[in-house]
Amino acid sequence: MSESLNKIDAAVAAGRDTIVDFLRQLLSQSRNGEEAVQAWLAAQSEALGCTVTTQRYRPADIPMVAEFAGERAIDTGERASVLAHLPGSGEGRSVIFFAHPDSEPFVEPHGWSHDPFAGETENGRLYGWGLADDLAGIAAMVQAVAVLKAAGLKPAGDVYLASTPSKRHARGVSALLHSGVSADAAVYFHPAESGEGLREVKAFASGQLDFRIVVAGQPPQTTEPHQTGFAHRGVNPIEKAMLIFRALSDLDAERGERVLHPSLQAAVGRSTNLMLSHIAAGEPDRLSRMASSCTLGGAVSLPPGEALEDVQAQIEAVVRHVVDEDDWLRLHPPQIIWDAGVTGAEVPVSHPLYRTVAEVIEATIGEAPHINVMHTSSDIRNPMVQKGILTVGLGSLGGDLTQNHSHDEWIDIDDYVRCVQVAAGIIARWCGVRETVQPRAMATSVS
Repeated sequence: MSESLNKIDAAVAAGRDTIVDFLRQLLSQSRNGEEAVQAWLAAQSEALGCTVTTQRYRPADIPMVAEFAGERAIDTGERASVLAHLPGSGEGRSVIFFAHPDSEPFVEPHGWSHDPFAGETENGRLYGWGLADDLAGIAAMVQAVAVLKAAGLKPAGDVYLASTPSKRHARGVSALLHSGVSADAAVYFHPAESGEGLREVKAFASGQLDFRIVVAGQPPQTTEPHQTGFAHRGVNPIEKAMLIFRALSDLDAERGERVLHPSLQAAVGRSTNLMLSHIAAGEPDRLSRMASSCTLGGAVSLPPGEALEDVQAQIEAVVRHVVDEDDWLRLHPPQIIWDAGVTGAEVPVSHPLYRTVAEVIEATIGEAPHINVMHTSSDIRNPMVQKGILTVGLGSLGGDLTQNHSHDEWIDIDDYVRCVQVAAGIIARWCGVRETVQPRAMATSVS
């Protein structure tokens, strides 16, 4: 196997300029939107010998397993997932590589010091809109197949490259999984948001539950434009909402003591949080008027193994107890709105998939990677939760999420090239490879 990795290393070194140019061309396609990106990727994958299919779907039509999304959260338009299948010789393990082609909408004025779609470079960084979220991931998995061809290697197991929309619950990878696509493992390619690059592997993702609680009040009955002098005759919904706020804060403290996961405890000393992050009532320019309702909004982080419905039941029980203790709320029960929820998942470090990925990364960068357990709602959970396919994630160095879609988004060129090398190495180690032809130069992209 070390001989195969040596051939991959040599192909990457010889094809470095082609590997980087592929990402630059992909970036230029993104100027014309997601459909252009997907069409171009399909053509590139076919040129590499893959069988390519495009699945059009509506996110709301895809079955949800251990997750949900309300109308406010889920994408309502039609989307397309592109699947490139490189058949193996028949005796190896299969793998799905996936990444998402959709970035945040581009808006002017952008305020960049680099052209967002030209792929300009400076100090070892390639700049461009969506590079770190997630064009570099898309490019890395496709170029891994190109590297194998250049090295004269054919996978023993089937390799699937999936370019799947993700943002706003686009659910592209779930659409493919529920259509019958399956494999022995999956790898999600996405530049590391933490700024660790290939030194970090995503093998752990907490779940998350987003919710809102709408509390009704009753402004005082008066024709006066200013209601302050009549406030005692009304029912202030903010006051009633604060009863629920305090009760949920108590639930947060109780869960912090009760819900424990060793990896999270070791990382940050806490395994779950219930964070109340939003409150809305009244009009800021009419402060002498009482609001008719108050909305609380928040989110809960769930460690892997905790079910969404259990946490929902806990929140409902707390709200119900507050209602039972208050005369007004008993007659005007608050409305709980569940906006979105996803279940957490993890891959044990002892599993062959994690060991394979960690060994290839260490052989490539010279140090063993670590797991960052603070990724909430990572897409690695999708194959695991939806179809029981163990999944890890990795990606090149790309700053952190604070610069994505904001100002001068970038990825590190050297780490991106190493990511392509790692991706090809994972295929060699996980799927197995056999020599087919003499190594040759990497082909340039098709027009």
